[in-house]
Amino acid sequence: MGGMSGLKRVYLARPRGFCAGVVMAIEAVERWTEAVKDQGELVVYHEIVHNRAVVERLKAKGVHFVEDLKEIEDLRRRRRLANTLVFSAHGHPPKVRQEAAQMGLTILDATCPLVTKVHTEARRYAKEGYWILLIGDSADHQEIRGTYGEAPERIILVAVHTHVGKDPRLADPRTVTVPDPEKVVVLTQTTLSVDDTLATIEILKGRFPKLLVPARKDLCYATQNRQEAVKRIAPKVQAFLVVTSPHSSNGMRLFELAQSLTGRAYRLDGPEDLRPEWLSGVESVGITSAASTPEDLVQGLLARLEALSPGLAVLEEGEGEEITFREPKPLSPEEVLRGI
Repeated sequence: MGGMSGLKRVYLARPRGFCAGVVMAIEAVERWTEAVKDQGELVVYHEIVHNRAVVERLKAKGVHFVEDLKEIEDLRRRRRLANTLVFSAHGHPPKVRQEAAQMGLTILDATCPLVTKVHTEARRYAKEGYWILLIGDSADHQEIRGTYGEAPERIILVAVHTHVGKDPRLADPRTVTVPDPEKVVVLTQTTLSVDDTLATIEILKGRFPKLLVPARKDLCYATQNRQEAVKRIAPKVQAFLVVTSPHSSNGMRLFELAQSLTGRAYRLDGPEDLRPEWLSGVESVGITSAASTPEDLVQGLLARLEALSPGLAVLEEGEGEEITFREPKPLSPEEVLRGI
């Protein structure tokens, strides 16, 4: 405990935590869990958002999460399920939507509208005969799977230049090739590092002089705003605490950014992970959280810091966000199939 006696100030980044897409997705699951309870329990395809606390809290309300639609039939033998399936915020390939519709399920698509925009661009550019370079951090990330599934015959996965070699299925932007370098466009996962993505696009521009970069960048506003908030606070602190699940892409990019700027960043799932020795000799610390991290985890961390360092000054830095997304409407199997 004595290791934190020198801590005087905490800078809380604004914005932090839930973005509009996450709020929309979680609220949709909560609302429909209640709406279908007379029919049975709700099923969600993939974790609704990449945060352990959120998923566990929803499981406690009777929500089931599946990674394969085949799991639903097995679940039906053991539980009474509603005939409604929610798609998570990350987006999913057409073949999964088609399979769900063919199973006769009513679909509630909680895909973030900003991810849907990238899907729409992928379909359009593929139809126009472009080769699509899709920048991402892992071929296994649900968002990359979803976008790739829109036009697999036309998309080449490319690694962010700082992550080259971490996933051999992603091409090196410095050496990637396309069948027709005259007709190539770049799209990106929405949750990447802004600076690293822009640098990767510059590398690709050098390789493909005719590279088309869509007028509106694919990186989402929430990803950019949270990274900017970390940049603003970093010069004022000696260390950073980043509250995020390890499988949250936007959260891990915040962690990497904080580490690169302060040389002393720590990732926590929640307040119970705090180790006082991390802040030994630290007077000022920054706190931020991923777009899928509940605010009560940040407040719990703050309460622990205040208990360990009485008289702690807490300062909020930055601007809030006023963006909201409309609640998704349920779609019949026929409506889903017509839209694919």
